[in-house]
Amino acid sequence: MEGLAVNRQALVRRGRRLEYFTIAWNSLEGIVGVVAGITAGSISLVGFGVDSFIEVISGSALLWRMSVDAEEHQRERVEQITLRIVGTCFLALAAYVGYEAIRNLIGQKPPEHSLAGIVLACAALIVMPVLARAKRRVGTQLKSVAMNADAKQADFCMYLSAILLGGLVLNAVANLWWADPISALVMVPIIAKEGVEGLRGDPCCD
Repeated sequence: MEGLAVNRQALVRRGRRLEYFTIAWNSLEGIVGVVAGITAGSISLVGFGVDSFIEVISGSALLWRMSVDAEEHQRERVEQITLRIVGTCFLALAAYVGYEAIRNLIGQKPPEHSLAGIVLACAALIVMPVLARAKRRVGTQLKSVAMNADAKQADFCMYLSAILLGGLVLNAVANLWWADPISALVMVPIIAKEGVEGLRGDPCCD
């Protein structure tokens, strides 16, 4: 039993390190995404940046979850609170991105090209799969629904990065201005689904 307790403590420490990295990475990702998106007038890029800030909230909540890991009853309550906080944030983001994307399509508002956005999306496509895999491993071993949900968020971030990259490249290479708001609209159901699962407290990944 003592060996199991020591092993769990090691897993918790690893989980904390992953969440510290998540907070640092997504803070940078969010700043670059929002600033570049506002500069270029790209709703998909702004949405991606705000998504990164929501993942900072998620990472902070997971640190809270890890801090009470030794208290079994407290652990479950904190997991549910964490999932609901993050779920609410994602539903708000889905509503915002959907509204702005439709407004830009109706107004035919073309965004400028964004090299910074393209580089950001490429970097996220490299980092997020590795981070998701590491979080899923820890979450499975700890039997933590919240950590597995956080791993799934990293997967979603990878999907959003691919969608974002497609829209930005089409706009930059072929001057297809509508690719940006369309990319944002494609993101909406993905973000909303994540929000609903968080509010319901669904175990995202086993």
